[in-house]
Amino acid sequence: MPTISMFYGILVLMYFYDDKKHSSPHIHAEFGEYTAAIEIESGEILAGSLPKAKMKLVQAWIEIHREDLLANWKLAVAGEPVFKIDPLK
Repeated sequence: MPTISMFYGILVLMYFYDDKKHSSPHIHAEFGEYTAAIEIESGEILAGSLPKAKMKLVQAWIEIHREDLLANWKLAVAGEPVFKIDPLK
């Protein structure tokens, strides 16, 4: 599972072939012991949780990079290499 970005202690990952359990395009975010699957289109949590402040950072990052995330999603579900996306600054 490639890490596509990292900021403020948050790892953002996208699994290959990950369209079965959560069929909508999504990312996985990890912060310490917290993990969450987050839908790209809406920014809503599909599973898991993050601290509220970290979740707001991830949602802002998704808003900024939605097009790149959707392009990466298409690559990932096809088993192709994904590209890194700039962190939140």
